Amino acid sequence: MNTEPQIEFQIKDLYKSFSGNAVLKGINLELYSGEIIAIVGGSGCGKTVLLNSILGQYAIDKGSIRILDRTHDIAELKNLNEFNALDIDDIHKHWGVVFQRNALFSGSVYFNIALWLKEIKGLEDDVIKPIAERALASVDLPNDKQFMDKSSNALSGGMAKRLAIARAISMDPYVLFYDEPTTGLDPTSSTNIHDLIFNIHNTNLDDESKRTSIIITHDKDLLSRLRPRTIMLHHGKVHFDGPFEQFEKSQSDVIRPYFDMMPVLHKKDNEETEIDTSLYKRKGLLTE
Repeated sequence: MNTEPQIEFQIKDLYKSFSGNAVLKGINLELYSGEIIAIVGGSGCGKTVLLNSILGQYAIDKGSIRILDRTHDIAELKNLNEFNALDIDDIHKHWGVVFQRNALFSGSVYFNIALWLKEIKGLEDDVIKPIAERALASVDLPNDKQFMDKSSNALSGGMAKRLAIARAISMDPYVLFYDEPTTGLDPTSSTNIHDLIFNIHNTNLDDESKRTSIIITHDKDLLSRLRPRTIMLHHGKVHFDGPFEQFEKSQSDVIRPYFDMMPVLHKKDNEETEIDTSLYKRKGLLTE
């Protein structure tokens, strides 16, 4: 019996520049199914560019990204460079994204969840309703008709973030990407989101597979609570890749100053880029 961990993403010698400015300068990583992974680093280090490249939003300059393709009977690693836009759409059926600023659209709580299930999976309301109820319950939001009819614009910051997570997990994704999931939240709401991410990660999918969670964050408290595999980018390269316990104890002249500055960076949230929403906007699933 094969006990080798399954590679979810394999990144080799990855380079990406914008207008002559090199952002990623030779990234090599293997991310495994079932892992909870935090990608950290100072603003402009390339962490969001890396995730946008994995999501197929950016064409890379050099290197390769291989992803675990589950769109057919046998899951296998395939080179993202060989995928067209429709192929990427199919892959995204198995991924969920929680955007930094939630990217909720005007409309009801139910509409925010139902639209993706209708447009991506082709489901009808009679099937969607129990899925929405389960997703809302799993993030500790009410799931009665009154709440589902409530406008998303009327939700508090913490509730809006929970709805964004409920929308993502309603797709029963194998991989969940979180872009700064606690930005702008008060300490109590942030702690609740930490616990929520942990619980969702450790709940098996419908087919009993393990979920993979990838988080971009400056939130030191999140790292302390979740203890993820921690990957730090610095000047476009992988500077650290290992357990959080080693990361927090490191006296590296690169890691220590960043670690001490994390609360300030988290509060200021001055990352230049966010996960690109263009694929979802192209399909009419998000609005400005």
